[in-house]
Amino acid sequence: EDMFDEAEELEHPYFRTKHDSEGLVRSQCKRPWRVYRPGIVVGDSRTGEMDKIDGPYYFFRLIKKMRQSLPPWMPTVGLEGGRINLVPVDWVAAALDHIAHKAALDGHTFHLTDPAPRRIGEVLNLFARAGHAPQMTMRLDARMFGFIPASIRAAIGSLPPVRRVARVLLRDLGIPAAIMQFINYPTRFDCRETERALKGSKIVLPRLDDYAWKLWDYWERHLDPDLFVDRSLGGKVRGKVVLVTGGSSGIGRAVATKVAAAGAQLVICARGEEELAQTKAEIEAAGGICHTYVADLSDLKSCDELVSRVLADHGHVDILVNNAGRSIRRAISASYDRFHDFERTMQLNYFGALRLIMGLLPTMSERHHGHIINISSIGVLTNSPRFSAYVASKAALDAFSRCAQAEYSDNGVNFTTINMPLVKTPMIAPTQMYESVPTLSPEEAADIVVEAIIERPVRIATRLGTFAQVFYTLAPRVYEIVMNTAFRLFPDSAAAKGDKGAAAPTSEQIAFASLMRGVHW
Repeated sequence: EDMFDEAEELEHPYFRTKHDSEGLVRSQCKRPWRVYRPGIVVGDSRTGEMDKIDGPYYFFRLIKKMRQSLPPWMPTVGLEGGRINLVPVDWVAAALDHIAHKAALDGHTFHLTDPAPRRIGEVLNLFARAGHAPQMTMRLDARMFGFIPASIRAAIGSLPPVRRVARVLLRDLGIPAAIMQFINYPTRFDCRETERALKGSKIVLPRLDDYAWKLWDYWERHLDPDLFVDRSLGGKVRGKVVLVTGGSSGIGRAVATKVAAAGAQLVICARGEEELAQTKAEIEAAGGICHTYVADLSDLKSCDELVSRVLADHGHVDILVNNAGRSIRRAISASYDRFHDFERTMQLNYFGALRLIMGLLPTMSERHHGHIINISSIGVLTNSPRFSAYVASKAALDAFSRCAQAEYSDNGVNFTTINMPLVKTPMIAPTQMYESVPTLSPEEAADIVVEAIIERPVRIATRLGTFAQVFYTLAPRVYEIVMNTAFRLFPDSAAAKGDKGAAAPTSEQIAFASLMRGVHW
């Protein structure tokens, strides 16, 4: 507490200004003075109340994301870090007030700090426990990497990809880059003057274990930056040009209705002029704006004409929802003489969507703004039998989007792939078995598209779809047996076989489809 001139290399501007200010008081102030140096001040230990985000609060968002992604019992690995000195604001105020009124202490400096500070890893675990998030079971001391020469560490850290990844991660987590230099902060602070001044006052520093949950609770209710983000659909599409393909029925129509109601400059296209006109009339009757274009997206010339007309009329497209698609449910053994099934699904589901993307990307790239949402299928993740033509066409679009995202991620253009589960639309009507199995409604599917517009994730998939993908990666032969069992359990539909009648689904089929909810069989 009696050290001042020893402070050196204070590169951080906050510390530098504090040191210089204290120096002015010490050298120029003619009145009696006392200096108080608090540690990192957190919220009130009694209520958790705080009016700013600082210090450990910067890591609360990371803890919340871990809670959302992992069960609380999941062991994780983190850094041990240096010791961090946290003190609650109510204790700082009480201690300062008491010392300020005590006689014969002028010219003294008082550290309002914790005499037994905890390491950063321990502190983060306390808050993880308070937030019901996984705790860092193994904490690595950063000093263990000290054998790597500083020049090599600096060279790796200066690589553009490394800098960019670090910048994006910190930005998404709301952690200022400057805070990272304090992870291994080496300074320890004694507080003997403060302890002597507070002796007999009954002002005792609360234990962080006892009030960490109050800090977390107050932050989550009042300070979490996510509370102040506009997550409404209107905040994302109001006044924006949104093009929805296949917008006259099914998922497309439900999406179009929601987007128009949120204030977008809606553009929809489909093959049927009458259905487009009916959708337009309903949207406008509800107060929305809707522009319609007749187009056959299985014809590349029609795709090009649509792009030209939309750009001529509206100048650009902010959001493209590639929803129009065709599905064929037929076993490969029944498709030997039906190569055109593979051609027409690829033509619409892949080449048609790709033609629109390639036509609209130039203006999106020039404006550094755009969002392309591709409605894919859970079948791409589950490798659904009998859907080889459909799944292959959707998988091609998924792969293109992944490649394109890598090229445009720094240009303000986002790609989102939605691996949509089974939805009850006219497209699945020929397979009468689907009337007896769980499906999403078009409105529920539209809610998923709305989530994509608001959040702009790289991919949206159901837990079952993600589980199937992981299952196949870890045990492909076992997964193959499960899919083959399903293939034998669900025969070709009457429509695929050219029959007029359709057998009622068996109890085994219904049970299996219910267990694997949303998967195409």
